[in-house]
Amino acid sequence: MSLIIIFLLGIANFALHRAVLEGPHPRSAEIGRLAARFGRRAMLAAEFVVLLAALLMAARGWTFAAWAYLGYSLLNAGAAWLILSRRF
Repeated sequence: MSLIIIFLLGIANFALHRAVLEGPHPRSAEIGRLAARFGRRAMLAAEFVVLLAALLMAARGWTFAAWAYLGYSLLNAGAAWLILSRRF
């Protein structure tokens, strides 16, 4: 069950990441320049590595991985909300 939860949270994290990169906020333009410099693929690869690590730990029976990835996802969601709602 934790694998499914982590996988679904991973999909949400990738969607949030894309929304922030393509958002209308002035900070998104700064992130866009950073993405142009380092490449979107590198940014998405880093997101994938975190997801893969959480999935591998959960597959080994570490239930803490699901809680940790949930916390990570909540922080991502909060940051994306702040950026996209122009509160930051």
